[in-house]
Amino acid sequence: MATYKEIRGSQIEAVASDPSNPIQGQIWYNTTSNVLKALGYAAGSWSTSGSINNARDTLAGSGTQDAALIFGGQAPPWAATESYNGSNWTEVNDLNTARNGLGGCGTSTSSLAFGGEPTTAVTESWNGANWSEVNDLNTARYALSGAGVSGTSALAFSGSSSPNTETETWNGTNWTEVNDINTQRAFSAGFGTSTAAIFVSGTPYPGTNGNLTESWNGTNWTEVNDLNTKRYGAYAAKQSATEGLLFGGYTTSPVALAESWNGTNWTATTNLNVARAFPAGAGTGTAAVAAGGDRTVPGVVVSDEWTGPGPVTKTFDDS
Repeated sequence: MATYKEIRGSQIEAVASDPSNPIQGQIWYNTTSNVLKALGYAAGSWSTSGSINNARDTLAGSGTQDAALIFGGQAPPWAATESYNGSNWTEVNDLNTARNGLGGCGTSTSSLAFGGEPTTAVTESWNGANWSEVNDLNTARYALSGAGVSGTSALAFSGSSSPNTETETWNGTNWTEVNDINTQRAFSAGFGTSTAAIFVSGTPYPGTNGNLTESWNGTNWTEVNDLNTKRYGAYAAKQSATEGLLFGGYTTSPVALAESWNGTNWTATTNLNVARAFPAGAGTGTAAVAAGGDRTVPGVVVSDEWTGPGPVTKTFDDS
């Protein structure tokens, strides 16, 4: 039988402790634990986390997996805001204007809420304790999308109330109209920053489910590679335009489907634990949280945490 050295041209390294920075595919033998190990790659997974306090859908979210914020929603239009610490959701101070189908972005201490239904242009800024009304969107709308990693630099685009293709940027004080999206869609998803964002899925006015993806470079929108499964009412982890995660949504019924974005292509990945449309979320493509949504009436209170695909050390034994 050929040895590993004969096949690969080198022996398996024997070390007293695991390498501090191994590369994927590297194999070594730990002489302290007497275990053969390798650095492999694991698929992402969802785990059930603490329930939100108010069952609802068509809400918005911001922040990271361990420090998230959800606000607004339907059943009826909520002003409720909840913060997440990585384990539990806690009710904090309400929005000033109750609404659903709103856009949101930012962090748990610096967020922005804008638009929504009943159709409004109202924008509110969150400072970690309270919401304050600031300058309105130029175009009132609901079922819109947003991107941005703080409450002082944001992007709002598309939406419903009319065939709406407007994009607006927020500089911390005012909204300014910039170049339009290519294809209008409502109940779509957005993620990234005000200068590098992704706009995906949704319902083209007046019609069908969408799988279109558009990329924003700070000046223009460009159509890029499509989502694998057409849907609307999905949500996306918001913090990066090159490392995205889209989850949930509606086709002919609520779905649990999730897809990851690597900056170029969408790849189907592990489903949510509970199928639902119109959830909210926060985080990145490798560490996210999904909250609420619509499975039946009223909406669900379930929240799930996502641990994304990535390197993992594997051990080998006689079993």
